[in-house]
Amino acid sequence: MIRLILSRIGLGLLTLLAVSVVIFVLTQILPGDVASSVLGQSATPETLAAYRHELGLDRPAVVRYFVWLAGVLHGDFGTALTNGQNIIEVLWPRLRNTLFLAGYAALLALPLAVGFGILSAIREGRLTDRLANIVALLAISMPEFFVGYLLILNLSVNHEWFPSLATVGADTPFGERVWAVTLPAVTLTFLVTAHMLRMTRNSVLSTMSTAYVEMAFLKGLSRARVVTRHALPNAAAPIISVIALNLAYLVVGVVVVENVFTYPGVGQYMIDAVTKRDVPVIEACGIVFAAVFITLNTLADVTAIVLNPRLRHPR
Repeated sequence: MIRLILSRIGLGLLTLLAVSVVIFVLTQILPGDVASSVLGQSATPETLAAYRHELGLDRPAVVRYFVWLAGVLHGDFGTALTNGQNIIEVLWPRLRNTLFLAGYAALLALPLAVGFGILSAIREGRLTDRLANIVALLAISMPEFFVGYLLILNLSVNHEWFPSLATVGADTPFGERVWAVTLPAVTLTFLVTAHMLRMTRNSVLSTMSTAYVEMAFLKGLSRARVVTRHALPNAAAPIISVIALNLAYLVVGVVVVENVFTYPGVGQYMIDAVTKRDVPVIEACGIVFAAVFITLNTLADVTAIVLNPRLRHPR
């Protein structure tokens, strides 16, 4: 089992390395020139050449990639082109804000999704199950920015229960921070809960036709006991996988939500960098999002291996 877990971790690291290559290549093949974008159209050729040399743009792309990768491995993401700030000093507090928002949404989404998913499986075909499926389909069909604007309109503009802008700072008290980010957290919860609910329900129901479940019914056990004691443990692996994917989405998918609520997280930082064509910031945000996504998926694979004995022994 240890060898299998180590192989999953190794694959995760290789995937992150491949993603770093893709991020670097995509930022380098963008149309136009970074130096021209920063200095403007009035820059002279001599000034452009000197600035390109200062940024290292006159070196081969392979050399620039390994210099950038070495800096990332040492925790140095470079400096922003637009203001000269150290990227990691700006990125770290924003990452904490993003993780706080994602954690808040996860605390809301996980109990709702797993609880109602199991309840839908227990009451398959009944009114509770049908209502849960209808609500989940509606939630999946609506994009998060639309949900966010609806919440702002109804809970901020019309009733003034919550702030429309999730403006927080480093010295914001915990209670005020929770109150400020409630609307963006609910927006994220609305979408990911639907995905996790449907996967929990379908995973549990897929195990209901197996022999050991039928034997449990023949012994006279109630449907609720059969689902919770026999079907649910064997359906845990796909449920954990979809939970990990949605938790990863909570972190990497906050770009739109942070922009809607003007929340000072990594997503808004990345959007600002894209607008200003600040390539080092874009690369830093991209590699951070990729690292979080791959880490959560690797943890899901490892957890599934530990919980499901059948995954420990290759056939």
